[in-house]
Amino acid sequence: MTSQKYVLSHLLSALVAASTAQQVAPSSPPSPASTISVSGSPPTGAGQPLEAFVSFSIEFSSFPDFAGNVSHPNTFSDNLLNNLGNLTGTKPYIRVGGNTQDYAIFNSSLPVATVGIIQPSISQDYPTILSFGIPYFESYTTWPNVRFSHGFNLGRNSTAARAALIESVQYACEVLSQDNRLNVWELGNEPDLFKTSAQGIVRLSSWTEQNYVDEWLNYTRQIKTEVQNACPNISTSEYYQYMAPSFAGTSNSLDPIRTWNDNLDADDDIRQISSHNYIGGATQPGVTLQGTLMNHSSTVASIAKQLNESNLLTSYKAKYDLPYILGETNSLYNEGAPGLSNSFGAALWGVDFNLWCASNQIQRVHMHQGTNYRYDSWQPIDTNKSSIGTKAPYYGNIAVAAFLGNVSGNASPSTANNISIVNLPLPIPMEAAYAAYNGSTLTKTMIINMQQYNYTNASTEGPRPVTRYWFNVPTTCAGTASVQRLMANGSDAITGITWDGWSYNYELRNGMPFRLGNVTVGERSTVGQNGTVYVDVPHSSAAVLNLKC
Repeated sequence: MTSQKYVLSHLLSALVAASTAQQVAPSSPPSPASTISVSGSPPTGAGQPLEAFVSFSIEFSSFPDFAGNVSHPNTFSDNLLNNLGNLTGTKPYIRVGGNTQDYAIFNSSLPVATVGIIQPSISQDYPTILSFGIPYFESYTTWPNVRFSHGFNLGRNSTAARAALIESVQYACEVLSQDNRLNVWELGNEPDLFKTSAQGIVRLSSWTEQNYVDEWLNYTRQIKTEVQNACPNISTSEYYQYMAPSFAGTSNSLDPIRTWNDNLDADDDIRQISSHNYIGGATQPGVTLQGTLMNHSSTVASIAKQLNESNLLTSYKAKYDLPYILGETNSLYNEGAPGLSNSFGAALWGVDFNLWCASNQIQRVHMHQGTNYRYDSWQPIDTNKSSIGTKAPYYGNIAVAAFLGNVSGNASPSTANNISIVNLPLPIPMEAAYAAYNGSTLTKTMIINMQQYNYTNASTEGPRPVTRYWFNVPTTCAGTASVQRLMANGSDAITGITWDGWSYNYELRNGMPFRLGNVTVGERSTVGQNGTVYVDVPHSSAAVLNLKC
């Protein structure tokens, strides 16, 4: 299927600033030579996202910054989570983990949440010597109606570290057993890198998949004993569950399929098959905004490895009703790159990436966050490196949530049956299209135009091009479709971003939605009696057609 594209030469003068973004359509649109055909009902195998599909992973050492504590809760963060929950029916699930999960040593006498030391030779972004105390667990109480996974340390395996792990269980389970806070547990972050990581090798080169499985089973059983003693109400099989194996990828020093075949789930306590994925590296040669992020083919190639692993685990997924999720992911590993991961182009990448996952049965995606990280959706506090505020990628999160709509109640693969997402193939890698269904009814289509337009080079790049996309939808959709837009000055913008005219800036309403009065909203497009409808999309932007079928 192809799209007919008409590049309009006129300048969208009101689009120069996102705060005044509006569409200028041609007065007499040409007839389409070809269209994007959209089925009236979801095809077999359509992706079915779980509740809280739009979720986050927060670096263990950064969690108190993002959540605050009892006396100083981070209401800015909570407002941003509420915005997403209001769109999807469930606030994002929060995985507390990441690299520092396996550096963190519990110290019950520590009077503060964390004490960390950054070793620049290992990482300039997070502490690699880290202790956390009882006050750390207050951070789990500051966000109402949020469910969490708590990451236990598997990396450090000294006698003292193991004892500290077991001692911490009581405090973790006591706070997570209240108010339905517990999603699942996690033991170890990216153990497939334990014997190869440039940040420090913590296992012998002879450490095998079976060694990992034996170690994982040993400590999850010890953790369960502690949960049974301290929190018996969440020690049953209904609640004592894990995401695993949380490997960094599909082809590192431990093979995920062999790990499962070595009986990782011997105790039947894994409820989410979790893998991690990054499109590339922050300092990797050849990484560009257009070629690496704003490129559908790049996303497809990256996720293909995850889909292959998911397919090879079909028997486990079917037997235990296990979803395949990305427990940690984002644009570029090593916390992202300035000018790339924090740009509006990365927000557009995030929309395509998340919807490609959703359309291919990756049923939940946790976008990784950390204080001062370049790919953050928001910076939770002021630091000497970054100011508190909503970042460009958050607007991509919002657009995905709005496109999905209410997916609450989709708790497991066997119950995920109301919202379906389908990719609509296009011939150009800088474009992507999707359709959303509620039950058997088509409700929305989305176009993501990822052709790079740098507004800072507008004097040399010229007027911002616009591409016209024609859709052929069922004739039952005839009438009027509303249009919502994800807009900014251009792909290199890091501020001035809106979704459907809404700003979520910290400075306006502490992250709560604020409708900008100088942004044109309420656009309509006519769906003809033959089912044809078009939408004009400026380069480096996205648009949703809300249909009435």
